[in-house]
Amino acid sequence: MNGAILVINAGSSSLKFQIFTIGGETLDRQVRGQMDGIGLKPHLRAFAADGAEIVDRSYAASEIPDLPAAIAETGAWLRTLEGLELRAVGHRVVHGGPDYAEPVLIDETVLARLATYQDLAPLHQPNNLAPIRRAMEIQPDVPQVACFDTAFHRSHPAVADCYAIPRTFYDEGVRRYGFHGLSYEYITERLREVAPEHAAGRVIVAHLGSGASMCALKQGQSVESTMGFTALDGLPMGTRPGQLDPGVVLYLIAHKGMSPDAVSDLLYRGSGLKAVSGLSSDMRVLLASDDPNAAFAIDLFVHRCALNAGMLAAALEGLDAFVFTAGVGENSAPIRACIAQRLAWLGAELDPAANEAGATRISTDTSRVALYVIPTDEELMIARHTLALVRGLAHA
Repeated sequence: MNGAILVINAGSSSLKFQIFTIGGETLDRQVRGQMDGIGLKPHLRAFAADGAEIVDRSYAASEIPDLPAAIAETGAWLRTLEGLELRAVGHRVVHGGPDYAEPVLIDETVLARLATYQDLAPLHQPNNLAPIRRAMEIQPDVPQVACFDTAFHRSHPAVADCYAIPRTFYDEGVRRYGFHGLSYEYITERLREVAPEHAAGRVIVAHLGSGASMCALKQGQSVESTMGFTALDGLPMGTRPGQLDPGVVLYLIAHKGMSPDAVSDLLYRGSGLKAVSGLSSDMRVLLASDDPNAAFAIDLFVHRCALNAGMLAAALEGLDAFVFTAGVGENSAPIRACIAQRLAWLGAELDPAANEAGATRISTDTSRVALYVIPTDEELMIARHTLALVRGLAHA
C-alpha cells in the first residue's frame, strides 16, 4: 500500500494535522501543521519534514469564527498539495466509552455512538467528531479511523476502575477510564528503545501539559491512572481543577444557584492554574511572573503531582522509573526539578546539569529511580494504528 495517511487532532481553538507517507512497513512524516487561534486570531502554519515552512497564513476572526470554518479552510489548503493520495484519515477521539478498546473504522453507526459520549468530554469529543463528519462528506470513499485516548487504559483491573457507588452505574459505563492513552502507548514503545532495562518494570509516566495526567505502567501495561470518568480528575490543569470533592459541585448547585451548564463551564474552562493564579493557564507565563499567586499555582501543581505519584507508586508496589512527557514535562526544567525533589523519598535523585540540558536521562547514576524525559508523539501513534487497521481490512 502506497499513498499517505492524514492525521487530525482537533481541539476547541486549534486544528492540528500531520501527513505521513507509507513506505513499505514504515511511515515517513512529510507535513506537520495546525490552524490555531480559531475565532480570535486564526493562523495556519505548516512545515515540511526538513523544517521548511510551507504555508504561513493569517485570517480575520470573522473568516475563521469556529472549528467548522477551520476544517473547511484547512481541508481546502490540504487539497492543493500536489501528489497527495490519501489512503486513510486517522482521528484522535478522546472518549471511547465502554464500547471501544481499540481503533475502529468509522461509519454512521460508530459516529452516532461516539456522539453519546460528548457529555463525558465536552471540551474534546464534539471537536474530535466535527472533522470526521466533514471528511466523510468530502471524501466518502477514504477510510476514517478513530483512535481513542481511553483505549490504552482498558487493561486496568476492575478494582481500579470501579467507583464505590451502586454497581448498576458501572454496568452502564460510569467508571474510571483514564485518558492521554495514545501518548502513554507511544511512551511505552519508546521506553523499549530508550530504557529497555526499565520498559517491563514499574514506571510512572507524567503527561504534563495544558491537560495533565499520570499513568502507572507495569510490564508495559496501564494499571492505574489519575484521570477517571472524565478528563477533569487527577492533577490540576490549565483550566481544569483536577481532583475535587463531589460535595463542591453539590454546594455550587444548591447554595450558589449555579446551573449544570454553569458548573460545567467553571470546571472545564474556569478552574485550574488559570483560576488559582488569576493570571494565566500557561506554565511558561507563570514561571516568568513575580506574582505570588503565580508561584502559589506552581506550588499547588507540583504538590498534586507529588501526591499522585505516591498513589501510583502504591498501585505499582514500588517504582523503577519516572518519565516526563508532553509540553511542560518535555520543556520545563524548573518544573521537572521541583517534582523530582518531591520524589526523593522514593529514591529519585536528579542530575541538575542533565535536567537543564534536557537530556533523555536526567537522574544520577546512583539514583534508585531512573528519571527520563521522552517526547511524546500521539500523531505517529494514530498513523500507525490507522495503517494497521486499513491494511488489515485490505487483507480480510
